[in-house]
Amino acid sequence: MEAKYAFERKYRDQVLQCSRCGFCQAVCPVFGLTLRPALNARGKMLILKEVMDGKIELEDSMIETLFQCTTCGSCAESCPSGVKVPEIIKAVRQDMVRIGSCHPAFKGMNEVLKRHTNIYAEEEHPNFERERGQKSESVYFIGCVGAYREEDATLATLELLDRFQVDYTLIDEVCCSGVLEDVGYRINEDLARTNIDRIRQTGAKRVITGCPYCFRTFHHKPQYAELKEEGIDIIHITQLIKTIDFGITTQKRVTYHDPCDLGRHCGIYEDPRDTIRKIAPDFVEMPHNRAEALCCGAGGGVRGAFAKNSIAMARRRLEEVEETGAEILLTECNSCVHNLSNAKLRKQKFEIYNTTRFIHELINGA
Repeated sequence: MEAKYAFERKYRDQVLQCSRCGFCQAVCPVFGLTLRPALNARGKMLILKEVMDGKIELEDSMIETLFQCTTCGSCAESCPSGVKVPEIIKAVRQDMVRIGSCHPAFKGMNEVLKRHTNIYAEEEHPNFERERGQKSESVYFIGCVGAYREEDATLATLELLDRFQVDYTLIDEVCCSGVLEDVGYRINEDLARTNIDRIRQTGAKRVITGCPYCFRTFHHKPQYAELKEEGIDIIHITQLIKTIDFGITTQKRVTYHDPCDLGRHCGIYEDPRDTIRKIAPDFVEMPHNRAEALCCGAGGGVRGAFAKNSIAMARRRLEEVEETGAEILLTECNSCVHNLSNAKLRKQKFEIYNTTRFIHELINGA
């Protein structure tokens, strides 16, 4: 029987490879919250097998199941059969969009990025009191969340780079638009071209990203391939600051949350820890860390489409912070900072920062 959907043509063998063992169920943040079998990877693969067998069709009733996935990669990390669940889910979502079935929040996101340069439809880009587009060794690429929702963290990062004389410039950046591929659409080619051209105009040979999703997009998406082809190095801020001696320490107990985009998707686990250990002798790990870290619930469009569950997933993560007795929770993703901060209860006394902002405050306090 000829495949009806594109996901089947590309991933049929992967879907059938699922052995239904249930390892994914133990690590899925959505299942851990809802206890609904259809919302973990095994349940999704069973449903997609039914679709491939022609027993059911992709349609609106599947939106909640197929679009409620943070694409955190925990299932793929633990899968003994090697099923690439996040890639399958993104391909299925593209098929859903083609037939006109999509969560309204994701339709809205795609429409916003057709008319605006950022996912929040903000008209005025914050300038952070710095000139843009200057000739420089590096471009610092902030990302939408850092530019429009976590501005204080971004300003602290820029001031830290200034203090240690990093040669960088900002540009009039636009959304990298990589997130569109997570929710069933395609990267906006015009936005990608704008970013590439503005990076080139600076003469920079390095792009430092504050956002791990932008880091992933620049590294792995073909729309940005010419950056690397032209010898422009793409690094995340963690890979830069680990080389700096800040000359400051804190006696507070500190723990670290691995962002899914930086950790499971890019394999960057030790760089942030190298920095944290230098500034925080009393560094402790949460029970789930590195490849086993719990997702904060913000990814895959879930924060926008299923906000209540997104916050509840973040609260599950914050329970582990309490277990450690940490006074400071650090992470290296502004989206994680944003979601975890929104989920934090008043009775929880620990503070949440990205690492650069915490270091900036330590230095200023000294």
